[in-house]
Amino acid sequence: MGQDFEDIKSRLETISEELTDLAIMRLRESIDAGGKELPVDEKRITRARRAIEKAIHLLSEPNEPNY
Repeated sequence: MGQDFEDIKSRLETISEELTDLAIMRLRESIDAGGKELPVDEKRITRARRAIEKAIHLLSEPNEPNY
């Protein structure tokens, strides 16, 4: 894997951490406001974080032959 992939992977890892922090913040705000359900945007943030985690995993895989 080239340095370009490593740089992108590193940036994606940072974004994933930022999304995690944002989701936790949304949950805390909801709890503090007395909410009993998950905030709608927290679900969307979590889905985005999972997609980024998948991209990180794909960039971490060894080169596979193209068929």
